[in-house]
Amino acid sequence: MTTATIPSICVEPALLDEVEHALEPNESLASFVETAVRHEIQQRQAQAGWLQRGSAATRHNSAAAGIPAEVVIARLEAKLDAARQRK
Repeated sequence: MTTATIPSICVEPALLDEVEHALEPNESLASFVETAVRHEIQQRQAQAGWLQRGSAATRHNSAAAGIPAEVVIARLEAKLDAARQRK
């Protein structure tokens, strides 16, 4: 398996200092960056999946023939009235 490199980036010295202070013992800057990149990729994939499922649900719900709220309430009130009359 061949490897590739992530391009180096220029950052402010303060950010580099913060990163270096955040490193765990025996952790290299390269491994920290790789872990951060992998984590961000996972986050973005999860978000994309969430958005895709939400869009699909919205399309499904808007296309489905639903029961108007007034009809549901009327049916529930009728059931409640019937239950009250049985007592």
